[in-house]
Amino acid sequence: MKRAIIIHGTPSREEYFDAATPSESNKHWIPWLQKQLLIRDIFTQTPEMPDSYAPDYDTWKAEFERFPVDSETILIGHSCGGGFLLRWISENKIQLNKLILVAPWMDPQERKTMGFFDFEIDPKLQDRVNEIHVFVSIDDDSEILDSVHFIKKALPHVTFHEFTDKGHFCFEDMHTQEFPELLKTIVLSR
Repeated sequence: MKRAIIIHGTPSREEYFDAATPSESNKHWIPWLQKQLLIRDIFTQTPEMPDSYAPDYDTWKAEFERFPVDSETILIGHSCGGGFLLRWISENKIQLNKLILVAPWMDPQERKTMGFFDFEIDPKLQDRVNEIHVFVSIDDDSEILDSVHFIKKALPHVTFHEFTDKGHFCFEDMHTQEFPELLKTIVLSR
């Protein structure tokens, strides 16, 4: 059975505890994408990662590993969620259908995540994943652009989708919850 798992990014502490702000797994394009995949018969989960404002790799890993991942799985990560997936796949030598990173962040200055990204990207990762895509907008934060540059060096055969006006691919930047370019990349196969 085809399945997808979408891993969200990290909010600020204030945003996380603001009762009026949706949880990370229910923001931006994530709910729209989940619904689009479900109606296309791709079972899709959007787990809420624990204490996402202060991510801890072992805690996120334990939550993520509650979900089965195999050669039919599509993994999608936004921001810190993308960096998390890169680490998890580098450390777990499994076959995967697709890996899609949207504005992946890997804390290149190592100021915010206290060991969350203490790993090396496995260069053989490209051999275990049918398709790897990175979505980036050149008007995003420099830390995201630095992270993308790092990924380009480590994984030269990745497909990059570059935009000029989507910022960090958040609702505030895109002014919509719809993300048709991402949906098309997920449902089309090479």
